[in-house]
Order: sequence, then structure tokens, then C-alpha cells
Amino acid sequence: MPADSSGRPLRIVLAEDSVLLREGIVGLLTRFGHEVVAAVGDADALLAAVAEHGPDAVVTDVRMPPGLQDEGLRAAVRLRAERPGLPVLVLSQYVQRAYAAELLDSGDGTGVGYLLKDRVGHVEEFVAALAEVAAGGTVVDPEVVRQLLRRRRDPLARLTPREREVLALVAEGKSNGAIARTLVVSEAAVGKHIGSILTKLDLPPADDTHRRVLAVLAFLRA
Repeated sequence: MPADSSGRPLRIVLAEDSVLLREGIVGLLTRFGHEVVAAVGDADALLAAVAEHGPDAVVTDVRMPPGLQDEGLRAAVRLRAERPGLPVLVLSQYVQRAYAAELLDSGDGTGVGYLLKDRVGHVEEFVAALAEVAAGGTVVDPEVVRQLLRRRRDPLARLTPREREVLALVAEGKSNGAIARTLVVSEAAVGKHIGSILTKLDLPPADDTHRRVLAVLAFLRA
């Protein structure tokens, strides 16, 4: 069976924090004629491995140490920015919508893929998707597309009426204390509302002030 659409074996860097799954994918790719030049377990090691080996393609999970949040996906976005055209296939258990959209928009959307682990029905399907991405194609799980479209239609649709009210006051430049006085609630309650808002808007962990600004921008755009 050809290793990719041109029959050329691929040199791959794999990033997956689960040792068992990582070794399983290495064995699978090797069986199909590819060479895994590095198999690593965190985002920093992924960046270093790509710099060292200059692979034909990257396969990465989203959640990796140290934060087990979206380090792998953020590393993929960075790699695509630093190395335009580098084929990247994300293989994950869930959709990280904030950075998924950025990844899929990179490089005119060519040579990139995003598959959900529990929706890959056959190993041949995964290997074929990797070959497609390595050849410059785009492979995206329909569930990823559905979630991204839902997010782009109305980023505030997931907020409760109270959360929308809190966000409107944040947009006015009010502090948590001022919002608490306006709504006659505790500052702790305001803090919980804001935390929920940031989570529902898929704003990545960062400086809290920066996240508030991004939330306000989402509110204004909606």
C-alpha cells in the first residue's frame, strides 16, 4: 500500500502525551511504511523535534503537558506560522474551537486536518487522512465543522441572560466590584459569571485582562 498519494514514505513527528497511544500510533504508521522520526509527549518537545528533523508531516494531540489544555494545538498553529506549508494533522478527543479555527485558516487551509479520535472508524481511514494532508489536502471531521460553524454564527448564544448582562457591564468598563453593586450580588458571584463567560466563549487561558478584552470584542461583534 502506498505510504502517501505519491507512494513516498513520510517522515513524521508525532506528539501524544499518552505513552500507550503514542506507541500504538508509531507502530501503526511504521506498518504502513512511514518513518516516525520523533515521538514526543509535550508541546515544547514537539517544537524542538520539528526544528531538529524537518519532517514531512506532524501528527499531534491537543491536550499535552504541562497544562493539559490546548498546548498541542497552539504548538501546531505556531509551527504553521513559522513553517508555511508544513502538513499538520490534529488527532484529538475533543474540539478546541478557539485554536481549531486558527489552525484551519492557516496556509489557506491546505495541508491541514483535524480528526476526533473516537470517530475514526478504521486505521486505514486515519492513514489515508494523513496521506491527504501530507499531499496538501484538507481533512476535517464533520463534527469539528459543525461546532466551528455554530461558534461563528453567534459566539454569545451559549451565554445565559445573566451572563450577557454581566458581559454588557464589562463592555462598559466596569470592574467586578462595580458590576456587583449594579446587580446587587457579591463580587464572588460576578467572578464566577465572568469565568463561565470566558469558558463559553472558548477564550484560551491567558492574562485575565487580555481575556476580558477579547470577551468584550466578541460582545461588540455580536
